[in-house]
Amino acid sequence: MQRGETGPTPAVIFDTMMAYQRTAALKTAVELGVFGAVGEGANDPASIAKKCSSSERGIRILCDFLAINGLLTKTDGKYQHSPTSALFLDPKSPACMGSITQFLGNPMLLNEFQRLTDIVRQGHTTLPGQGSVEPENPVWVQFAESMAPLMATVAGPFAEAALQGKSGPMKVLDIAAGHGLFGINVATRNPEAKITALDWRAVLEVAQRNAKKAGVDGRYELLPGSAFEVEFGGPYDVVLLTNFLHHFDIPTNVNLLKKVRAAMKPGGTVAILEFVPNEDRVTPPQAAGFSMVMLSSTPAGDAYTFSQYQKMFGDAGFSGAKHVQLGPMPNSAVLGTAG
Repeated sequence: MQRGETGPTPAVIFDTMMAYQRTAALKTAVELGVFGAVGEGANDPASIAKKCSSSERGIRILCDFLAINGLLTKTDGKYQHSPTSALFLDPKSPACMGSITQFLGNPMLLNEFQRLTDIVRQGHTTLPGQGSVEPENPVWVQFAESMAPLMATVAGPFAEAALQGKSGPMKVLDIAAGHGLFGINVATRNPEAKITALDWRAVLEVAQRNAKKAGVDGRYELLPGSAFEVEFGGPYDVVLLTNFLHHFDIPTNVNLLKKVRAAMKPGGTVAILEFVPNEDRVTPPQAAGFSMVMLSSTPAGDAYTFSQYQKMFGDAGFSGAKHVQLGPMPNSAVLGTAG
């Protein structure tokens, strides 16, 4: 045994089996308004319970559990925000991302893990049709509406990476635009960029609202439909594919990337945002672990390594693939140049 290592312990087994409690506790705290109550000065079970229309016993146990897990602090029987909850969970914070519990806690996604044994045996989701990527799946409207605060932390750095310092007139295609923040961030950084956002029509309504809020709706066009079926138009200087390719198998991705390449100007940039594990496929933990999400929710999706994306790019006619880390989030960018 090396220095610093501990002996075998069942603690990790116990913690893993009980991890569902942390998911439920955070989702419940957001739904009840616990973090807002604490931010407004309620700091004991009775006052928090009153603001949250809940039982004092239930709030005490819930807030203790949140404190145990670093989402509140507790001193002399009084609760306060932790640095994390103050910034990311208090509704008054501009960086609040409590809404992500709606999508990440969606029963459609969580319930599949109750069937994980069957999923592992079969090698794919037990959800009907194409799983989470079934056409017009309403879950993507929820994604667009609830996940924007989380994606906002990476949208700016991703836009910078996609632009690569270029400015001036350009046409940008944002595939699987969702909330639209990635294309919108390109537009805010380049006042001469025109964005075409592609997604399901209901999802694009969310993106359009965000574009208007950002003041770029005059340079923001909508292209409703499936990325595999609609004509892209173009030619484009930049194409964004954000959190999309991981839903499909490699041949499907190569065919889509070929379609993308055909709609681009030579020398244009394709920029994808993805969970990219190291070649060992177990590090870093969040990026590597994302493959389990794809196993449970799609017929053939995966978290692909950079070498796999590099080959997909090459097979589709792109060169110069490079992997760009974007910060603390587990997502990173992979960029390629249209040949």
